[in-house]
Amino acid sequence: MYRRIVGLALAMPFGIACAMMLLTMALPVPAHSQEVRGKALIGRWDITVDRDGTPAPSWLEVKLSGFETLVGSYVSTEGSARPVSEVVFNDGTFSFRIPKQWEQGNNDLVVSGALAGERIEGTVTTPEGKTYRWKGVRAPELKRSGEPVWGDPIALFNGRDLTGWQATGENQWQVKDGILINPRAGANLISERKFEDFKLHLEFRYPKGSNSGVYLRGRHEVQIMDTSPDEHPSSVLYGGVYGFLTPSEIAAKDPGEWQTFDITLVGRMVTIVANGKTVICNQEIPGITGGALDSNEGEPGPIYIQGDHGPVEFRKVIITPAR
Repeated sequence: MYRRIVGLALAMPFGIACAMMLLTMALPVPAHSQEVRGKALIGRWDITVDRDGTPAPSWLEVKLSGFETLVGSYVSTEGSARPVSEVVFNDGTFSFRIPKQWEQGNNDLVVSGALAGERIEGTVTTPEGKTYRWKGVRAPELKRSGEPVWGDPIALFNGRDLTGWQATGENQWQVKDGILINPRAGANLISERKFEDFKLHLEFRYPKGSNSGVYLRGRHEVQIMDTSPDEHPSSVLYGGVYGFLTPSEIAAKDPGEWQTFDITLVGRMVTIVANGKTVICNQEIPGITGGALDSNEGEPGPIYIQGDHGPVEFRKVIITPAR
């Protein structure tokens, strides 16, 4: 509209042209030239929820949709990343609500917060009606300046016992004939050593219908579960980064067969090769996944094998850290 009026004004006598120019000054300013409300909230946030004295990890990303609407994605203390259709921002405070996922109760999950300098803080009310306080910091970008230099491979599983691992509860894991076995749902298994960037080689198998996973740095789950190659790929199925990254195909073998994952993680960038097929190629993991140990994304973390869902067996867990 502004360009059209200016063009007409140039073709008019001077007095009329001046009047037309004054008219344009009174026109409303287009929305895209105004300051976005809640601009300081845009970005990714690593959140820690205080659940009655026990810290629990969570995550939030806020984006700008169009000229002024804030939308996002949220990972609660359980479940996968969920879309946020609108983040309502007003005078330094914000809120949003999303339908329940795996939680008990019949209500929406409601998050309310406020900017506090370079941090955010607020409350989350669960579908069950419980309210917890939380605090958040900006998530690190984890960009790397060059190609990694790889060190020597380390066998995290020695084929004899659970040396180098800790169970999260009553331990049901066992070693038999050189195989690490999770016979039933129970404790998760966490490596005592922590790592930053690495290449991880896994050899595993599972029975029909089982569900497990491996967490990179204890924060990003790669799905290990019985999935038919005929199924449509999904981030919550075999080879996906839970709730975030969908594999190009389901490259799973039949239950009971030995399978392999070769996973490279550098910063946030991950490549996953399943049974010799590259199903995720150098894609960014935006944030932590449900079940993460913590939300401290800038810190090294362990390899964490999920044992609380279903049976799974491993015969090799080999990691090659970057120097």
